[in-house]
Amino acid sequence: MATMVHGEKTLMARFKLEIGCAIPDHSHPHEQTGQLLSGRMVFTVDGIEHEVVPGDSWCIGSNVPHSARAIEDSVPVEMFSPVREEYLE
Repeated sequence: MATMVHGEKTLMARFKLEIGCAIPDHSHPHEQTGQLLSGRMVFTVDGIEHEVVPGDSWCIGSNVPHSARAIEDSVPVEMFSPVREEYLE
């Protein structure tokens, strides 16, 4: 994960996920929007699976349970609001 830029209310991060990488089910107070730059992933949001391909975007609301897994090497870029303090460099 690399923080690309952040402001007072938002943070943008780029992730590099290898095939098979799984992010377990979790939730957080941050709204999370993103776009897949390359690869292929499956997001499970509030129990519903969504396969995404390059160019697809998503928005996951605050405190909504979600997980993700890379079904190819993948590069998503995501925005978080408010800023995820743990992602500051």
